[in-house]
Amino acid sequence: MPSATKKVTVTRKSEGRYVATNARGGQVRLGSGADDDFTPVELLLAAIGGCSSVDVDLVTSRRDEPQQFEVVVSGQRTVDETGGNRLDPVALDFAVHFRDTDEGREAAGLVKRLVKLSRDKECTVARTVASSTQVTFKVDGKTLD
Repeated sequence: MPSATKKVTVTRKSEGRYVATNARGGQVRLGSGADDDFTPVELLLAAIGGCSSVDVDLVTSRRDEPQQFEVVVSGQRTVDETGGNRLDPVALDFAVHFRDTDEGREAAGLVKRLVKLSRDKECTVARTVASSTQVTFKVDGKTLD
């Protein structure tokens, strides 16, 4: 069983450019938005969309291979009452379509229910963002005040 604790390490490569590495050695480039690397906000949106996509895809693709599977994830950048930046609201728009066959219709009939299940229970990323999850910042292992 995989560890319940998840971790990535972000390493600076040059000014405004970083690489995130997971425990399995996978890597994603990210940056400040000055080039084609994903920004941290874009990675957050991709993580929400990817998490929910997996929830829907793993079940529907057992019935039929989708002809189209696209999830557009968007977030409105805003400044809250304290002057802090955030995204609010964040929206996911699923376009998942299958062939007009018995298998395709069966898969298509599951999409709305699976998207709701992902929203309400399964998608760890979206549920974490939607909750009041505590985020602790530390420097050299010591928690900031």
